Amino acid sequence: MSKKIKIGTKPTNKSTAVTVDAWVESRKGSMDKCMKRLTIDVPESLHRLIKMSCASRGTKIADEVRELLSQKYGKM
Repeated sequence: MSKKIKIGTKPTNKSTAVTVDAWVESRKGSMDKCMKRLTIDVPESLHRLIKMSCASRGTKIADEVRELLSQKYGKM
C-alpha cells in the first residue's frame, strides 16, 4: 500500500505584509493626537501587582498609566 500525498505550493507572506500595512495606515486616522512612546523601569513586584489588577478588571496597563498621568498632569 502506498499512499500519495500532494504537497501544495510554498506559502508566501505577501498577503500578510499587505494586511499589516493596511492595519498601520488605518490606525493613523483613529488617533486624535500624535502619540509618543514612554519607557519606564518599575520593580517586578509592582509590575506584577499592576498586571494582576488590570487583568481582573479587563483593562490594559497602558490605558491605566495614561489615566494616572492625565490625572497628575492634566488632560491635554
